[in-house]
Amino acid sequence: MTEALRAADVLARRLYDAGCRHAFGMPGGEVLTLIDALEKAGIKFILTRHENAAGFMAEGAHHMDSAPAIMVATVGPGAMNGVNVVANAEQDRVPLIVLTGCVDAHDAQSYTHQVLDHRAVFAPITKATFTLDAKAAGIIVEKALGIATEGRSGPVHIDVPISVADAPAAPAPARRAVASPVVPAGDDLATAQSWIAQADRPVMIVGLDVLKDDAAAQVQAFAERYNVPVITTYKAKGVIPESYPLSLGGAGLSPLADTHLLPLIRKADLVICAGYDPIEMRPGWQNIWDAAEVNVIDITAAPNHHFMHQATLSFIADTGATLDAFSTAAPRKTWVGDEPAQTKNLLSKAFPQDDVWGPSGVIAACRDALPADAIATVDSGAHRILLSQMWTCDAPRTLLQSSGLCTMGCAVPLAIGAKIAAPDRTVVSFSGDAGFLMVAGELSTAAEQGHNAIFVVFVDQSLALIELKQRQRQMDNSGVDFMGHDYAAIARAFGGNGATVTSRNDLTAALADAQKADTFTLIAAVIDRQSYDGRI
Repeated sequence: MTEALRAADVLARRLYDAGCRHAFGMPGGEVLTLIDALEKAGIKFILTRHENAAGFMAEGAHHMDSAPAIMVATVGPGAMNGVNVVANAEQDRVPLIVLTGCVDAHDAQSYTHQVLDHRAVFAPITKATFTLDAKAAGIIVEKALGIATEGRSGPVHIDVPISVADAPAAPAPARRAVASPVVPAGDDLATAQSWIAQADRPVMIVGLDVLKDDAAAQVQAFAERYNVPVITTYKAKGVIPESYPLSLGGAGLSPLADTHLLPLIRKADLVICAGYDPIEMRPGWQNIWDAAEVNVIDITAAPNHHFMHQATLSFIADTGATLDAFSTAAPRKTWVGDEPAQTKNLLSKAFPQDDVWGPSGVIAACRDALPADAIATVDSGAHRILLSQMWTCDAPRTLLQSSGLCTMGCAVPLAIGAKIAAPDRTVVSFSGDAGFLMVAGELSTAAEQGHNAIFVVFVDQSLALIELKQRQRQMDNSGVDFMGHDYAAIARAFGGNGATVTSRNDLTAALADAQKADTFTLIAAVIDRQSYDGRI
């Protein structure tokens, strides 16, 4: 006899078939059937301490296994706690499936406790929002997965009424064929090919779409063929190894880095934007070229509605296939003045690795002590700008952060989620003390998972980036300083290891112990106030 499936089962089984193996969230009575269905389908539900952290853990897991991320929240306050991370997923192009429980429609007509319109809240910050229906559960989840993952990825919300989750479901529909990658053709392709054949000073700016298209190999092959220097956004770091001579590393938020990168771009006679999404970039990257005076080619997953820059040619196409189609001209030597190498050297001097201590010393010591393939996560703040310039990545998705929304409190849960999905990898998170305090309770989640993630906290008792901006505007110090705490003791209280360090030697020793530990380790690196001055 065929097993009768609940609507929640149809939803969960399709998510499992899409590669999902983990879901993160906080339960409530309204989502108990949903959690039961996820577990029965083979998707482990992981209890977190806050829904916002749950979404970031789901994202961390997604970056390791490439499956859609799943966040679960109950009705009302649970769903509302997840608003920040859903907005982050929309801006950082994360395929986050947001599952919320809700009161049945007929009950909501006369029952108001905790009842609000989830879909109205999530509509502006998701690609789509649905209410699950038992007769259309298979269609709804199929639509949700397609919308979340096709084009530029993003969050999709499904509201699950209590009785619908338990209701018998109609048979799931046949799977929809996924569209093949688009490859450019015609006159515009011929024009692009001719520009590449003639360019003496080409530059590539590479963004997150390249990772979505799995096109890192094509980027490197194209760069090598035509001697093209490559600049990436922060989330695309490692698309080509940053030890590679043509890699100029990540860019986006550092005025110091821009003093060296922007002049090189302005010397270019051809700019190729490969999967470049300028949502990660600071205002200094607005209109940094005149598309009427220099040839600019955009290859993106979505039309240019941002107006951060304009292009001479625009292809809405697969980045890898397009770069292959561009590569008809014979290999040639470009940049005969060797300006890219000079720029790489200037960047190396601007962000030295030999500081005795301070934030640069902490970052350099961690990079030296941890494996080349370590997964790093970083919170928003001054330390993120510095680390994103200094932390070398030889593979993509090895530095995770919030770079579209730039939200605080993301590094710790991103690291926990990454470690859960990739338990054999070394995972380290970097937080300022303020950002860490936002999510300190998630150390309990880390302890329960039994993994040895490493949490590095920069301790300077200040919102350093905001304090710096305050001083730059000659304002009084206000609302940016806070108390110091014994962060190592906090870690031990949650069942992990804790260390406080004030030198590179102490930090290196603590990192060695952390990599051999059987539980998480928090390392509080005490640095001076205002120690980011002149470094970012």
